[in-house]
Amino acid sequence: MTEAETAAARAGSTPYVDPARVRYRKRHAVRSAAIGILSLLVTTAIVVAVVVRTPGWPAVQETFFNPEEFAASFPELVEAFWLNIRIFLIAEPLILIVGLSVALVRRLRNPLFLPLRLLATVYVDVFRGVPTLLVILLLGFGVPALDLQGAPDDVLVWGIVALVLSYGAYVAEVFRAGIDSVHPSQRMAARSLGLSEWQTNRYVVLPQAVRNVTPPLLNDFISLQKDTALVSVLGPIEVLRQAQIDASFNFNYTPYVAAACLFIALTIPMTRFADWLQARQRRQRGAGT
Repeated sequence: MTEAETAAARAGSTPYVDPARVRYRKRHAVRSAAIGILSLLVTTAIVVAVVVRTPGWPAVQETFFNPEEFAASFPELVEAFWLNIRIFLIAEPLILIVGLSVALVRRLRNPLFLPLRLLATVYVDVFRGVPTLLVILLLGFGVPALDLQGAPDDVLVWGIVALVLSYGAYVAEVFRAGIDSVHPSQRMAARSLGLSEWQTNRYVVLPQAVRNVTPPLLNDFISLQKDTALVSVLGPIEVLRQAQIDASFNFNYTPYVAAACLFIALTIPMTRFADWLQARQRRQRGAGT
């Protein structure tokens, strides 16, 4: 440690930063970024060259990457994709409500609530074990067939309900893990200050739990956005169903590629946002430590 650094440490002021070291770190970061970009470009060029030189590439290009078919089908696919977005926007808040409610019920310790705890446990076990597509088929075709008085007969409604029930089970476990991650001393300190059990959960435990599980929740919602396409098995004209219609009409699979591009354009920003949140939490934990 130099004399300037020693003096700054003794005075309690901002530590001395060597300008030469800062310049070296900047140069190292720029050099690393340049090497990474160059490596990515070279790898991409090699992969493209290998794929293009394969014997079946002309047929694959005509069938899956036809520019004319892409341009012709894309407007209808964008219009149909709005249905996927609406399904996602309706299902997401309902999933949060169901997941948090189930997680809180499973943590009830009063023997009076044993039936509720068992019901919540069975719900989580069943809907985590059954594939989401099967849940959509059972509810979408089974419930309207019962002809229940007052029950909606729109298959789209039951498709959304199926997504909520299926993803609610996963989100409930995410919330429960977040609640368990809060140190017991936080709860004991809140109770020692005179807070009730409900106030402890509301003001102490849940805010920390939600902050801890925000990145995993975002990952679940990225999967939810993709699984909105499963509702197409019930008949609604969303983006996947529209791609199937276009592909069967023109005997060309380019609309499927266009539909995939729409999902990618929506999920990649959400993925990067989840990564940014995780990195920020790591930095905050490091600063706190």
